[in-house]
Amino acid sequence: MKEIVHMTPLDYSKTFSQLAHNEVYLKLENLQKTGSFKVRGSYNKLNSLSKEELTKGVVAASAGNHAQGVAYSSQMLGVPCKIVMPKGAPLSKILATKQYGAEVILEGATFDDALSYALKLKEELDATFIHAFDDEAIITGQGTVGLEILDQLPDVEAVICPIGGGGLIAGVAMAVKEKNPHISVYGVQALACPSMKQSLFENKPVMVDSTPTMADGIAVKKPGLKPFEIVRKYVDDVFCVDEMEIARTMLMVLERNKLLVEGSGAVSLASLLYEKLNIKEKKVVAVLSGGNVDMNFISRIIERGLVESGRYANFTITLKDKPGELQRVLSSITELDANVQSVNLHRIGKDIYPGYAQIEISVETKNHDHIDQLHKVLTDKNYHVEMGHF
Repeated sequence: MKEIVHMTPLDYSKTFSQLAHNEVYLKLENLQKTGSFKVRGSYNKLNSLSKEELTKGVVAASAGNHAQGVAYSSQMLGVPCKIVMPKGAPLSKILATKQYGAEVILEGATFDDALSYALKLKEELDATFIHAFDDEAIITGQGTVGLEILDQLPDVEAVICPIGGGGLIAGVAMAVKEKNPHISVYGVQALACPSMKQSLFENKPVMVDSTPTMADGIAVKKPGLKPFEIVRKYVDDVFCVDEMEIARTMLMVLERNKLLVEGSGAVSLASLLYEKLNIKEKKVVAVLSGGNVDMNFISRIIERGLVESGRYANFTITLKDKPGELQRVLSSITELDANVQSVNLHRIGKDIYPGYAQIEISVETKNHDHIDQLHKVLTDKNYHVEMGHF
């Protein structure tokens, strides 16, 4: 496998170590070939197939990282590959999967639609279906992340992994715990889709309701049976992080470490920064599992992160429509060292009375206290101020 996948860096972060009160190392699977850990499991699965199975080809269903991992692995082994993706899959991921040599079939509006079609296609072609996580060879392949961590940091005390269907953490936990049962292994999910946590609570894999999340790569409503059994045996605990915590962490990693990490890849570090785990002064590895962020989404992630951290705000201010009023408002803002990003003036609207105007101002701020200070100064000067919603 070494000639196919990278041994990704294990990067010590002084910044995050100070913030999390632990020695924090980042396992940079966002720098892996195809942009995520998925290639490890898919290559191991394909490499385990017989010559006859390889000749017949493989089929997979995915809207993202698994698609690219299977496509790349198939290309490396010269295996015919068909990937079924939902019609709403990001164009960048569709193009990337095609560039890795797979035939991409767009079917259905959701992943479940694509999965149903892929299973039918598998039967028609007598091909092998490559499951994203509920497969022993896939789990074993993902476990190489854990083996690399042990080689790179032999005295590691805790490893934290994202959890979607469970393939990554199952492989990592089994590899790490079998080598050293004293190392703690923790899993992290998006609060919007806590399927593994709920399954552990009910002692069986269960389907959960989910809400939209920027950690779409781990928004799996029901974990796989095989990963569930391994997680139940080896994983010490599972935690959840919310959208605010994910957004802020993505922005911090981009800003401090110059690394682009997708929402699902950021949850492990978010759990440390927001103290979900009760551990201090330990050598901890957070697995950043992927970095495949759609380019059209990056600006929204940055904006959301800035808003959540109090570094960007939007005000709607009602003022008298006469010379000098706009300048006075702007002066009040700049005197508090806030940087005005944009100004839109409206004189007509259902809430704008004759003789008045409304301005929408976007402002670069320092933190939430700074925003509160701006709001107080403006209201103290008798302006009607409403905070914008993002």
